[in-house]
Amino acid sequence: MEHEATLISTTAAGFGLAMIFGFLAVRLKLPPLVGYLVAGIAIGPYTRGFVGDVALAGQLAEIGVMLLMFGVGLHFSLDDLKAVRGIALPGAVVQILVSTAIGTATAMLWGWSFGAGLVLGLALSVASTVVLLKALEARGALETFNGRIAVGWLIVQDLVMVIVLVLLPPLAPALGGAAHGSSASLGVTLVITFAKAGAFVALMLIVGKRLFPRILWGVAKTGSRELFTLCVIAAAVGVAYGAAELFGVSFALGAFFAGMMMRESTLSHRAADESLPLRDAFAVLFFVSVGMLFDPSIVVRAPLALLAILGIVMIGNTLAAFVLVLLFRYPLNTALTVAAGLAQIGEFSFILARIGVTYRLLSEEGQSLILAAAILSIALNPVVFAAVAPAQRWIRARRSDPLAELPSTVDAAQLTGHVAIVGYGRVGRRIADALRERNVAYTVAEQNRELVESLREEGIHAVSGDARDAAVLIQAHVARAAMLVIATPDPVGIRKMIDVARKLNPRIEIVLRTHSDEEAMLLREENAGAVFMGEHELAKAMTQHVLSRFP
Repeated sequence: MEHEATLISTTAAGFGLAMIFGFLAVRLKLPPLVGYLVAGIAIGPYTRGFVGDVALAGQLAEIGVMLLMFGVGLHFSLDDLKAVRGIALPGAVVQILVSTAIGTATAMLWGWSFGAGLVLGLALSVASTVVLLKALEARGALETFNGRIAVGWLIVQDLVMVIVLVLLPPLAPALGGAAHGSSASLGVTLVITFAKAGAFVALMLIVGKRLFPRILWGVAKTGSRELFTLCVIAAAVGVAYGAAELFGVSFALGAFFAGMMMRESTLSHRAADESLPLRDAFAVLFFVSVGMLFDPSIVVRAPLALLAILGIVMIGNTLAAFVLVLLFRYPLNTALTVAAGLAQIGEFSFILARIGVTYRLLSEEGQSLILAAAILSIALNPVVFAAVAPAQRWIRARRSDPLAELPSTVDAAQLTGHVAIVGYGRVGRRIADALRERNVAYTVAEQNRELVESLREEGIHAVSGDARDAAVLIQAHVARAAMLVIATPDPVGIRKMIDVARKLNPRIEIVLRTHSDEEAMLLREENAGAVFMGEHELAKAMTQHVLSRFP
C-alpha cells in the first residue's frame, strides 16, 4: 500500500470480527456483546496476528458513547429526571461511597497503598452507561419507571466521576503519587469545576432548550433527509466535544444534555430513529475497544485477586444498590433492576485506571485487574439480568408488601365495572381526574411507591408494582373491571399486560398509547385495543380548533 490505512484496517477488522463472533455468540445462546468483546481480544495487542490501533479504536468508541447518551437524552425529559431524583441522587452517592470503601479496604489488605486502593475502589464503584443502556433496550425497559431510575442513577454516577477526575490529579501527591503541574489549590480547583459544570448546565437549559428545536425544525423544512441526519449527529458529537473542551464535563454527559434539549422539539422521535443505525454501529466498536485492552494472562497471574475484584463489582455493588433501593421503599422489581444494571463496570473505570497509572498511584498490574474485571462483568451482566425475574418470584414468595395489594377495608362492590389505570404520569393523572369528575370508580397500578402512598391518602384505590406482573393486575381488580387503560408507552410490557388482562377478563376493553407509527399499526393488527398516538391526537385536536374558525 502506498499509505497507511490504520482507520480503515482497524474499523474493518473490528466490524468484521464483531459480526462473526457476535453471530456465533447468538447461536450459542449468548448475548452478542460477548462476541464483540472476543472480537476485540482477537485484534488486541495481547494476541497474535493482526493488531488494531487501540488508541484509534478508543476514540471511535467514545463516539459510540456520545451517540448512545444522546439517544437516551432524546427520550429522557427533565421531568423524568426530577421524578427519580429522590432515589437516584442519594442512592448513587451512597452506593459509590460503599463500593469505594470496600474496594479500598480490600486493596489495603493486599498491601497496596491508600492511594492505589482509593483509585481501585472508585473504579469499581461506577457502572458502564453503555452496557446498561443496551441491557435496558434489549428488554424494552429503557422508558419504563425502572429504566428511568437506573439511567438517572448512572447519570449521577457520571456527575460524581467528573468531579473525581478533576480532583484526582491535584490530590495525587497527598495520596503518594506523582506531583501535579498545576499550582492551583484544591479549593480553587473544586470551585472552578463546579462553576464550569454549572455554566454548562445553565447554558443548555437557557439557550440550548430554545436553540436546538429551532435548528432541527429549520433543517427539517429543507426536506433533505441527509441534512437532517447530519444535524442530529453534529449536535450530539459537537456539543459533547464542546462540553468536554470548554466546561470540563464528560463526553457522555454533554451528549446526554444535548439530547434532552433536542427532545423539546416535536421532531425528537424522528431524530432518535435517524441516529439509531449509527448508535448501534459505534456501540459495537465500544465493546471491541474494551476487548482490545484485555490482557488474558492476568487470569493466570493473579486469579484470586481478579475473583475478589469481580466479587466486589458483581456482588458488592449489586447488594449495595439492592438494599439502598429497598430502604427508599421502592418496589422489589425496581431494586432488582437497578442492582442488575450496576453489576458491571466500564468506561469511567478505564479512565480512572489510566489516570492512576499516569500519576503513579496505581500499578500496571492494578490497571490490568480493573480491565479484566470490566471484561468479565460486562460479559456476565446479561446473565445477572436474566436472573431478575426468578429472583423476584423467589423473594416475593417470602416477603409481603402492604402497598402491593389493596387494603382489606376496600368494598369489592365498588370495584365492579370500574376502570383500571396502569401508570399515573401526566397522561394517567389526567384520565383519573376526568373519571373522578364524573364519579366513575377506578384503580391505579403504579411503580412509584411514594405516589401510591399519596394516592391512598387521598382515598384513591392504588397498588404498587409492575403491571407486567399478573399479581399487580389482579390486585387492581382487572378481573371485574370494564376497561383497562395502559397509560405508559412500554411496547414489550403492553403485550404482557394485555395477555394477563384478557386471561383474567376476556371481555375487558383495553385502551393504550404509543409513540411509534409502526408500533401503533402492529398493535391494531393484533387487536390489542384502542390505540392512541400522541402526535396524531395533537394534530387532530389542532385541526378541529382550526376548522372551528371556518364553519
